[in-house]
Amino acid sequence: MASIFTKIVNHEIPSYKIYEDDKTYAFLDINPETKGHTLVVPKVEVDKIYDLSDEDWNALWATVKKVSKHMEEVTGRRIVYKVVGTDVAHAHVHLMPLDENWEYGKTLHLREDEFQSICEKLAFQD
Repeated sequence: MASIFTKIVNHEIPSYKIYEDDKTYAFLDINPETKGHTLVVPKVEVDKIYDLSDEDWNALWATVKKVSKHMEEVTGRRIVYKVVGTDVAHAHVHLMPLDENWEYGKTLHLREDEFQSICEKLAFQD
């Protein structure tokens, strides 16, 4: 069965898309720890990040770098990463603008209009 991330990549479930290329997809986390918390996933569904092919591994980290630099420019904040590997069985990297009020693991509750506003600020223009 396809993971929730595969369904997002395939546009079966809506998302707040930040970036997409032929190998990766980046979107806002709907349970963010900071405003702008973004997930970067490979389009290929692989459970563990270290089981990615070298090509997909390199594509994932190239997108993490590209999106991080963009997020830092837009937010003016350092971007921190998390690779946990237990919450969804689909390799992914969390990118979070560092916030002085950040509490590891604590979820923010944002309204739809807040997600939309953040997405508009962070999204790459096609």
